[in-house]
Amino acid sequence: MAVKIITDSTSYIPKELAKELDITVVSLNVILNGESYKEIDLENKEFYKKMDLSGEIPTSSQPGMDELLKVFKDKIDNGDEVFAIFISAKMSGTYSSAHLVKNMILEDYKDASIEIFDSSTNSMQMGFIALEAAKAAMSGKTMEEVMKVAESVKENSRFLFVPDTLKYLQKGGRIGKASAILGGIFQIKPILTVENGETTVFEKVRTKKKAVDSILNKVLEDCNNKGIGDVIVHHINCEDEGMELAKKLEEKLNIHVGIQSIGPVIGVHVGPGAIGVAYFNKSDN
Repeated sequence: MAVKIITDSTSYIPKELAKELDITVVSLNVILNGESYKEIDLENKEFYKKMDLSGEIPTSSQPGMDELLKVFKDKIDNGDEVFAIFISAKMSGTYSSAHLVKNMILEDYKDASIEIFDSSTNSMQMGFIALEAAKAAMSGKTMEEVMKVAESVKENSRFLFVPDTLKYLQKGGRIGKASAILGGIFQIKPILTVENGETTVFEKVRTKKKAVDSILNKVLEDCNNKGIGDVIVHHINCEDEGMELAKKLEEKLNIHVGIQSIGPVIGVHVGPGAIGVAYFNKSDN
């Protein structure tokens, strides 16, 4: 009996890593012009182009109960334990749906071992929780030990990002219209982060360049003071900017820093041109 890791598509874990660490990814959905797409089936660049042309801001929906049930049941039928890590319960109903599915399975499989974990975030801040939990599971750790690893990464991680425009935040109701207009006029860029499961403002600066510099400095400060677990640069359809930021981080930290595009489920709330860094700290002691 082994612990198997399940997460959702808003973790944006690189596909080859998910495969290598035997992580099962269930997909959230994006609805554009009345058509629903599985996020994991989309090519991000193409989708953002389509979104731009349509002028409509897509909506998203959680994985279907049937899909969650099948994925969980396959693991249990195989004699494995399930540790499932999902997008913040305050951002999506995926976490609560997973609990319903767990209870359905326990009616038929009284001894099934299933734990549902609220990452309280998304993107690779959640992805790192899943990756480190998967490494622990593959090394033969017990469910309790795997959960401790996940909790530790959650407590010692951060996601900082800056939007290119405030339009998407305003349309999604995350900031008021007046704030968006004033922000546009005065070039005010909020650096956003996720705290207690919700998107919140970390700092406000003038210009995107200052925002990126501020993110870079915060990452370096935390990594120098608390040790480096892992670091990844996220971008929404601005790969060149992402590569530039990753290069700066690599030079300062002396580690490889990957870059990963953010898909539409999260991307539609922030908009193309957004850039940021997800990371976690881990001391060698």
